[in-house]
Amino acid sequence: MSTAKIRKIITVVDEVHIEMGKAISPATRRAAAIAVIENPFAGSYTEDLDPLMEIGAELGGMLGERAVQALGITPDQAESYGKAAVVGENGELEHAAAILHPKLGAPLRKAVERGAALVPSAKKMGGPGTPMDVPLGHKDAAYVRSHFDAMEVRVNDAPRANEILVAVCVTDSGRPLPRVGGLTHEDAEGKDGLR
Repeated sequence: MSTAKIRKIITVVDEVHIEMGKAISPATRRAAAIAVIENPFAGSYTEDLDPLMEIGAELGGMLGERAVQALGITPDQAESYGKAAVVGENGELEHAAAILHPKLGAPLRKAVERGAALVPSAKKMGGPGTPMDVPLGHKDAAYVRSHFDAMEVRVNDAPRANEILVAVCVTDSGRPLPRVGGLTHEDAEGKDGLR
C-alpha cells in the first residue's frame, strides 16, 4: 500500500522524427512519468523527513516503470534517466530533496535495469504550471555526451500550495544528431558509472 497521497499521475512521451530537416530513424524518444502528491509536511517545519524518503522509494519504482512502459521498451533498452521535483509554496526545498535523494534512485535503477551512473536531478519551488527541466544523463556511463539532455515537464494545475510534483524521465536514445564527440553509448562499459 502506498504511503503517498497521489492526486494525479501524468505520463508523456516526446518523439523527435525530424531535426534540422534530417530524418531521425528510429526517432529519439523521452518519457516523463509525473506524480502530484500531497506534501505531508506543508506549512510547518519537521525535523524527521523519513516519511518523504519512503515516498521517494515508492515513486522511484512506480514512475520509472511507467516511463519504461510508455516507451514500449524493456528495462535494459533504457539509455538515460533523470528526476526532479517542484514543491508548492507551503513546503520547502528540503522536502523535494528528501523525496529525490536518499531512496528514489535504487528502485528507479531497478526499473531501468542497472543504472551505474548517478541520476541527474533538479528541484525548485513553484506554483501550478511551474516548468521544470528534468536533467538527463546516460544511466550507466556519465561521460556519454550524446545523452546530456533535459526534458521539460509541467502540469497546469500542480503543484498546489500543499503538494509536490515528482517527475522521472527515461529515454531510449540520446539527443537527435549528436556530434560533439566523446564516449558513445555503444562503447560505454557501465562499470564505474563514468565510462
